[in-house]
Amino acid sequence: MEVIHSRCAGIDIGKKSAKVCVRVQGSGARATSTEVSDWGSMTREILDLRQYLIAEQVSCVLMESTSDYWKPYYYLLEDAGFELILANAGHVKNIPGRKSDVSDAVWLADLAAHGLVRASFVPPPQVRQLRDLTRTRTIIARERVRETTRLEKRLESPGIKLSVVASNLNGVSARRMLKALVAGERDPEVLADLALGTMRAKRDQLIDALTGRFSDHDAFMIGLHLDRIEQHDQAIATLDERIEVMIEPFRHLRDLLITIPGVSVIVADVIIAETGGDMSNFPSPAHLAAWAGVAPGQNESAGRKKQGTTRPGDSYLKGALEAPQVLRRSYTGCGSRLRAA
Repeated sequence: MEVIHSRCAGIDIGKKSAKVCVRVQGSGARATSTEVSDWGSMTREILDLRQYLIAEQVSCVLMESTSDYWKPYYYLLEDAGFELILANAGHVKNIPGRKSDVSDAVWLADLAAHGLVRASFVPPPQVRQLRDLTRTRTIIARERVRETTRLEKRLESPGIKLSVVASNLNGVSARRMLKALVAGERDPEVLADLALGTMRAKRDQLIDALTGRFSDHDAFMIGLHLDRIEQHDQAIATLDERIEVMIEPFRHLRDLLITIPGVSVIVADVIIAETGGDMSNFPSPAHLAAWAGVAPGQNESAGRKKQGTTRPGDSYLKGALEAPQVLRRSYTGCGSRLRAA
């Protein structure tokens, strides 16, 4: 098999330390040599590893994407002057029954020497910072939804059926009524009069929904849920402000993306953060779809095509790309019904 890199290294990464194998290809009667050493995960130790790899004159370093432990190694080695490859853990599995940290490092070095591994996409620092912001926003937004669900379930105990009348418990009218309940107001008519806008037309229904057995204990518990939801709202607002600052170099791309039906500003921010806004990182649209986890895998054997399941992919990008797909299906369904009519 052809050797692409005569001097290369493989790094098997753990939380506390990493095994590093430097592989030097032999020539003629000289045998190929491998030297394995142990390096800690502290910044000082990784910087020492960087100098060691430079001194060994390696042209390529391959590491496995183990949890988040690869990040300090990758970020401190990415501008050291050699090719740095972050490999998908599923693509570089060692032979079963012969696995150890040392053998894994040697195996990674062998793969690097022969160019058998495709590098995973790692965006530049500016995009990584934007990605941190959009992913954190997604996580907090999901937690806010879960907290609202807990609030709705907790209202069932005292018999407050506000969610039957108000479609959104986080709406202004619903929030005013719940805060008044927590503050001590128990008269359903007074609570219903706090409704605003179109909710005022549902006053009679609100009176029925707000009639219950609301105790001081219920007020305490509901108040906790409302405080948590407000904390999430404040965190999301802070993240939105920061994202607006970080998105500035990509604003023209976002303006183009939001012209697509179903792609909101939030969805566009996620697409840019996950892909880096540079489609040249992906060989083809099909490759991008597979990387995002929105394309089924291929499973064919002996001329028979079996069911190919969708790969996990980038869950954040997948969630963003599903938004316009839902809208497209809605448009298609409406068109079909109109044609049938």
